[in-house]
Amino acid sequence: MKMKKIVIALLIIAIIGAGAVWFVTNRRSAERPDSAITLYGNVDIRDVSLGFRVAGRISDVQFEEGDRVGKSAVIAVLDKQPFEDDVALYTAQLEAAEVSLKKVEKPFQRRAQLTKIGAISTEERDDAEAARDEAEAQVKTARARLQQSLTRLEDAVLFAPNDGVILTRVREPGAVVSAGEPVCSLALDSPVWVRTYIDEPRLGLIHPGQKAVVLTDSGASYEGHIGFISPQAEFTPKTVETTQLRTDLVYRLRVIVNNPDKGLRQGMPVTVRLARENS
Repeated sequence: MKMKKIVIALLIIAIIGAGAVWFVTNRRSAERPDSAITLYGNVDIRDVSLGFRVAGRISDVQFEEGDRVGKSAVIAVLDKQPFEDDVALYTAQLEAAEVSLKKVEKPFQRRAQLTKIGAISTEERDDAEAARDEAEAQVKTARARLQQSLTRLEDAVLFAPNDGVILTRVREPGAVVSAGEPVCSLALDSPVWVRTYIDEPRLGLIHPGQKAVVLTDSGASYEGHIGFISPQAEFTPKTVETTQLRTDLVYRLRVIVNNPDKGLRQGMPVTVRLARENS
């Protein structure tokens, strides 16, 4: 019986020793310069609030929330009639100004010739030249107003700046909106990045452009690289899960995803692995 107890005690000691060896070995492995740096963060997708550059009444909104749109797709349209009326008005004003210019151009040319031969005084020629200059200025003003009205007519159509998904549809047809007032918001397909943090002792192990792998909880994997490292330290935000990091000063990273797809959503928690590079 005594021998049996000794054998059991030796087995327990052996198990404890093996566990200690395993722990030390794995800890050293994790601390090796060539082991990966593991960070935790959240997906950050840029979104843009879309609105018209001019005020008017919405006549059509062509997409619903959740719809995918392509770059330059028409999102919404204002009632164009007021803008078309302005274009017609300023077109007529430009034509009238050009006619007036023609009327004073010929007298000026004639008086300029008569002045050369001394038939009329230079004062008379100067009066004709002033009238010509005033008519030219009116033509330039009318042309500028017409161009401005054409620009406003173009601004009555709201286009998607890039590929993306409609997040919110704020205004409906019939609503009168002011310039810059949001009509809808668009989540852009690109760029997509991960906001994560690293503690100061490991800060020297990373650099902008360093390759990264972004892993989701569902098992998807994405290639990426470090696009930004904050130059200022900050306290770890509450979204970081590890209790040790909650009390440390860390530096914010932006890991840009090279091949994003629909599997990455705003705020999604992900794991980032950075391979340590030999200096």
